[in-house]
Amino acid sequence: MPLTLVTIPCLSDNYAYLLHDEASGATVVVDVPEAAPLLGALRDRGWGVDLILITHHHDDHIAGVDELRAATGAKVVGAAADAHRLPALDHAVTEGDRIAFGGEEAQVIDVSGHTLGHIAFYFAASRIVFTADSLMALGCGRLFEGTGAQMWQSLAKLAALPPETLVCSGHEYTASNARFALTIEPDNSALISRAGEVERARAEGRPTVPSLLSEELATNPFLRVNDPLLRRHLRMEGASDAEVFSEVRARKDRF
Repeated sequence: MPLTLVTIPCLSDNYAYLLHDEASGATVVVDVPEAAPLLGALRDRGWGVDLILITHHHDDHIAGVDELRAATGAKVVGAAADAHRLPALDHAVTEGDRIAFGGEEAQVIDVSGHTLGHIAFYFAASRIVFTADSLMALGCGRLFEGTGAQMWQSLAKLAALPPETLVCSGHEYTASNARFALTIEPDNSALISRAGEVERARAEGRPTVPSLLSEELATNPFLRVNDPLLRRHLRMEGASDAEVFSEVRARKDRF
C-alpha cells in the first residue's frame, strides 16, 4: 500500500510534510517551521507522529520541533554534522544511513550547499524525496554556507533519482523561480508551458509543490547546466558543469 503524503503550508511561504503508512498507522513529519498547522492536520486525521525528520538547521524549518515533540512523543532525526545547531536528536544520521518507516525505509542523502549538513530523505519504494532548500521547484537554495561545486554535486545526486520521483521542497518560491528561469532559457517550450501553469496555480491559491523530478529535469535551469543551448546562451560552452551552475546561481542572487 503506498504511503499517504500531505503537504502542510506553514508561516508565510514554507511547507512541511506528513507521510503516513496506513498499514502500520505510523506517521513521519518532515521539518517543522511551526507546530500548530501540523498538530491541526494530525488531529483532523486522527494520526500520531512517530518520527520528525529534520533537513537542516534554519529556524524556518525547525522552530516548532520541540513543541511538536512534546505534544506527540515523536523521535527526532537529523544530520550528525548539524547536531550542534539542531534541536536535540534521538537519531543522528549521515549519508547512506537508512531509516525504517512502516513497510519501507528512507535513505539519507547529503545535499550540502545551501547549508553544510543539509540532508534529504529519499523513500525509494514510494518514489518521494524530501529536499527542503536544496533542490526546489524550478530552483535551488541560496548558497549560505557551501560552494557552487558542493551544491552542484548535491543536485547531481538528486537528478540521478528516477524521473518519476516526487520532489517535496520547502518553500513556495516557484513563481519567482519561473521568472528567473526564463531569463536563462527563454526558448525552452517546456519551461514556458510550466511557467504559465505556475502562474495559474498561484492565482487560484494552489501550491506548486511537490513537483515531479522529470519536470525539474526539463525546466529547472539549475539541473540543466550541461544543456548545449543553455550554455550557449550564457556563452559558457567550454566550462565545467560546476562553473555553469555557479554562474546561474550568481545570476539568481542578483535577480
